[in-house]
Amino acid sequence: MPLPIVHHEAYTAEIPADHRFPMRKYERLAALLHADGLADSGFARPEAASAAELALAHDPAYVDAVLTFCLPPAIEREIGLPMNETVVRRAATAAGGTILAARLALETGLACNTAGGSHHARAEQGAGFCTFNDVAVALGVLLAERRIETALVVDCDVHQGDGTAAIFAGDARVTTLSLHGERNYPVRKRASTIDIGFADGTEDAAYLEALGAILAPLLDRLQPDIVFYNAGVDPHRDDRLGRLAMTDAGLAQRDALVLQAVRSRDLPLAGVIGGGYGTDVEAVARRHLSLFRAAAAFAD
Repeated sequence: MPLPIVHHEAYTAEIPADHRFPMRKYERLAALLHADGLADSGFARPEAASAAELALAHDPAYVDAVLTFCLPPAIEREIGLPMNETVVRRAATAAGGTILAARLALETGLACNTAGGSHHARAEQGAGFCTFNDVAVALGVLLAERRIETALVVDCDVHQGDGTAAIFAGDARVTTLSLHGERNYPVRKRASTIDIGFADGTEDAAYLEALGAILAPLLDRLQPDIVFYNAGVDPHRDDRLGRLAMTDAGLAQRDALVLQAVRSRDLPLAGVIGGGYGTDVEAVARRHLSLFRAAAAFAD
């Protein structure tokens, strides 16, 4: 069975050409998936998350302010993206994409979204290029629908998953694991269930050793109903915002390690792409392709 891949053209929003967020990576990733033969059966197309779904993870007043283009300028600055119609549509559609990927993962064992991983958005507001926390929204939907009782979030983006940690602080149903650059954004970290912070310049071997040591025992102990995997590629040594020193091969090993650990235990996994930054959009998109290649090898 081919890997279910969720994608929507609305993932690419209109922002200034010189903006440091590489918005065009989403459309380029979709083209690479077709070229790689991973999208021969087409993409699963999501609906935008509704206001009610978004409010399962966010303050309804914040959701309304975003959807009605009434966000205070200070919060818009903290998000770092212009809150125009295409950016708002992108945020809601990406959240809908992660909801769909999660539902497909529960049905088939494995599915990936070509966007998602907006882990800096907290209940009360967005931040750090993240408007809505798509993984938290998807978790809220699955929990509300009683499709799951427990979940694990494995966040390998180079920036700590502070928003996800804050949303689920004290919620025993959701375990959050964040592996990140200790001195990178955000300056003020929020306590995940488990945080592993790496020094600047950390290379493949040390990163993979730490991930391998924590993940298998954690999965055996929790036996979660679903795993969300944020496969950010910003730990790469050439990433504009990363500060770690992983290689292409190291990222591929990381993705394979996570997929092997989860799927060998017959646990569903929903993958999202997380962060990846640089002026060379082609290079960034190719790094993101690693998640889908690894996932395709484990698709049932």
